[in-house]
Amino acid sequence: MKRFYKNVSIEKSGALWRVLLDGRSIKTPAKADLVAPTPMLAQALADEWAGQGETIDIQRMHLTRLANVAIDRTPTQRAGMIDELVRYCETDLVCFLAPEPAELVERQISQWRPLREWVGKTFGIVLLEIPDGLLAAPQPPASLEAARKYAEQMNDWTLTGLAFGLGLLGSAVLAIAAEQTHIETSDAFNRSVVDEDWQAERWGRDEEAEAARAASRREAEALGTFFKSLRGEPEHSPI
Repeated sequence: MKRFYKNVSIEKSGALWRVLLDGRSIKTPAKADLVAPTPMLAQALADEWAGQGETIDIQRMHLTRLANVAIDRTPTQRAGMIDELVRYCETDLVCFLAPEPAELVERQISQWRPLREWVGKTFGIVLLEIPDGLLAAPQPPASLEAARKYAEQMNDWTLTGLAFGLGLLGSAVLAIAAEQTHIETSDAFNRSVVDEDWQAERWGRDEEAEAARAASRREAEALGTFFKSLRGEPEHSPI
């Protein structure tokens, strides 16, 4: 789609903030106004639209896509999104250590165990390391219930970001750490690809895989902006 506007702005509308193109509201796919719950997120959305060139590339407008989901879909799909968090906890990436080699195992432990312990102490989501080969080993029911309660108290916007983080990072623990800004989302992404990095160091990097990884990293960086903007944190603030 060719760019059809010159100016992008935001304005307060009740408890929300609207994003405007030449003074007119942007519409979501379901024809609702594109709004944000904080001025910082509204400005980040406006910057995304202002940064488009002669054509609008919606696939690279990650914040707008997240906002569209939060407005159009999450209100009616909360239960399924919460269930998804629980499912990730049942087989979380950071619970499965490789049987060998020792160097990879040590790297996994150093990158994953501190966050798994933090989630357990902070939210009662105590996830156990699963022995190699036991893919169906159960996690404590109390931990899964704690994960469910953690997600149930979220508003639609935060839940949207968390749900996206689950798929992007492949881990409930990493997604929660990013949502809480306990670590940068880019750091969470790095921790999610520990195994891939270890393999690439030994066998080389595939050009196509690297392009896909770069695209995922951009999504992770946008998700970090989304979470921080929801919290009203400046993008440069320390974690």
